[in-house]
Amino acid sequence: MSIPLSWYLALSAALFSIGVFGVLSRRNAVGVLMGVELMLNAVNINLVAFWHYGAFGPSTGLAFALIVIAIAAAEAAVGLALIISVYRRRKTVVVDDVNLMKF
Repeated sequence: MSIPLSWYLALSAALFSIGVFGVLSRRNAVGVLMGVELMLNAVNINLVAFWHYGAFGPSTGLAFALIVIAIAAAEAAVGLALIISVYRRRKTVVVDDVNLMKF
């Protein structure tokens, strides 16, 4: 018995919605990055689900999923480095309090 594609799409839409809510509602920069990671994971679920149900070629969905995972890892590394740099300079990670145009 196979799980229908619509269930994967519903799960992906729910994860993406939670990620968007996290990005828009969080004041902490780490929380914003976690929301972005949730959105990227939702994209991965879509890519692998469509690959499994034959919408792509033999391994195209998996290749795109690996690219998205690599991008997510790079985003996490660069994002955390920026957050650490801002924290060292401003002593806060609250997104509203950080204005990089002022010294």
